[in-house]
Amino acid sequence: MRKENPEMTANDVVEIVKLLNQHDIDVIIDGGWGVDALLGEQTRAHEDLDVAVEHKDVPKIRELLEARGYQDVPRDDTRECNFVLGDDQGHLVDIHSYTFDASGKIVFGVEYPYDSLHGTGSVAGVSVKCITPEWMVKFHTGYQLNENDYHDVKLLCHRFGIDMPEAYDEFTLRDRQP
Repeated sequence: MRKENPEMTANDVVEIVKLLNQHDIDVIIDGGWGVDALLGEQTRAHEDLDVAVEHKDVPKIRELLEARGYQDVPRDDTRECNFVLGDDQGHLVDIHSYTFDASGKIVFGVEYPYDSLHGTGSVAGVSVKCITPEWMVKFHTGYQLNENDYHDVKLLCHRFGIDMPEAYDEFTLRDRQP
């Protein structure tokens, strides 16, 4: 039975990253937890953990997480390179896989720029790999934005001296209202 308001906690994130790393799977944290990893602290609740991984590791990831009760969560945007696994406690892992050629050009999967995958941060005091701050801000544009997006981007821009993207003008104007 799935929880009504699931949350992926910092301890859950660390447990999954350590599990995958122990099996020589390189994990890059993306999404909301990637933002908080860059900031070095949890700034809001997260319903899932987004990870970027090499596509060659997908079968092993499935095997490891399925052994812990995870199974496919059907979604409209599910693809071979982008899918969600969830357990009966409501934990969700959103997996984004990619393959680069020898020159660093994407040849399959989610189109991460090669240099976006080289950020570092920490979750619950544990060092993790994550999307770089500049790319994390860029990745938070080009779709219907919400309050979580604004929260994340505002903190990243402030911490790392990045200009707020124009896509957030409506949010920043609203914040300036008396």
